[in-house]
Amino acid sequence: MTVPRAAGFDQTLAFLREGYRFIGSRCDALRTDIFRTRIMLRRVTCVRGEAAARMFYGGGCFTRRGAMPPTVLRLLQDKGSVQMLDGAAHHHRKTLFIELLMGSQAERDFLYVFEAEWHDAILRWSRQPRVVLLDEVNLVLTRAACRWTRVPLDDVDPQRLCRELSSMIEYAGHPGPRMVAALARRRSAERFVATLLKDLRAQDGWASPAARIANFRDADCQLLSLDAATVELLNILRPIVAIGRFVIFAALALHDHPNWRTALQGGGDDLYQRFAEEVRRLYPFFPVIGGIALCDFDWNGHRFSKGDWVLLDLHGTNHDPCLFPDPMAFDPNRAPDWRDQGFDFVPQGGGKVAGSHRCPGEQLTVATIRSATRMLVERMDYAVPPQDLSMPLNRLPARQASGMILQDVAPR
Repeated sequence: MTVPRAAGFDQTLAFLREGYRFIGSRCDALRTDIFRTRIMLRRVTCVRGEAAARMFYGGGCFTRRGAMPPTVLRLLQDKGSVQMLDGAAHHHRKTLFIELLMGSQAERDFLYVFEAEWHDAILRWSRQPRVVLLDEVNLVLTRAACRWTRVPLDDVDPQRLCRELSSMIEYAGHPGPRMVAALARRRSAERFVATLLKDLRAQDGWASPAARIANFRDADCQLLSLDAATVELLNILRPIVAIGRFVIFAALALHDHPNWRTALQGGGDDLYQRFAEEVRRLYPFFPVIGGIALCDFDWNGHRFSKGDWVLLDLHGTNHDPCLFPDPMAFDPNRAPDWRDQGFDFVPQGGGKVAGSHRCPGEQLTVATIRSATRMLVERMDYAVPPQDLSMPLNRLPARQASGMILQDVAPR
């Protein structure tokens, strides 16, 4: 079966111009869920939908190596990370992240420090005329991540570390001087983390997530190189800070849908959980994920060859009307759930966590959004002043232009 081709020789500028809508708009125009084009002069096959996610995540046919621009890789994953591994090596190291990030104990421990940091922040915010919620929540999450992993806050300036971690997220999709500055900030964070890990190895302790990473042995029973261990600790700290984007999306949803603020008041975890999951489905987080085919294979009548570059539209799959009727409407009653481990709801990947490259941090992400939403609804009063709440979808990663400004914050 012939795969449709998008018009034009190369679509790099169109991708930068359209962002999250790039794949979906062409699929709609071509009346297909698969098409071929070029990006950065490189041939690529773009796909969307549940069947495509199953193909991408479910068969072990793809590697992440070589699937994203080097600068994006450097900021968001880096060489030597678990995402760059395949097969038994990936499975072995993935168990470390599953043990650290999943399970009821990990969730309770993280929420304990996160909520304590948020309560302290409310008092600080109440002494200011207004705050930019994204900046403040990133700092709350940085401090909580350090306390939870046992990165000593006495040894680091939390605001500086927050800027370093936030820059990795904020400018990963911004070629130019800001990305160069973000790379420099990453190197600063790496130096701090590497020094910490050296100290933890000298102590030979196992009592904390940071120590677990410092002393983890890969499938060959060798300690991770210091560079690899540094990358992996940053691959816990940085994604925790990235949850700040979901938090400001939750604040925007409460602002745009005040009926849900009323409904959530005094509600149980299940109601807040459904709200958090719909925030993850509707609002833009990861636009696409890339993979390189490891072998020749056929899918739905289409032939893929070893080495083919494929982009899966995560955002478009979460907005597929066949999966989610009226997909642009905010409706927590849809009740998508990360625990289903399927291929239809893929804000952070699809399939089983243990057997694929699906993100092991979803449980912590949803729990944090749930907790933050409860704080916004039940633990504080605030006003949302006039501001630019537009969210251009050609900004990667997307967020409200204003960062979500709150004023007149008061503890309740």
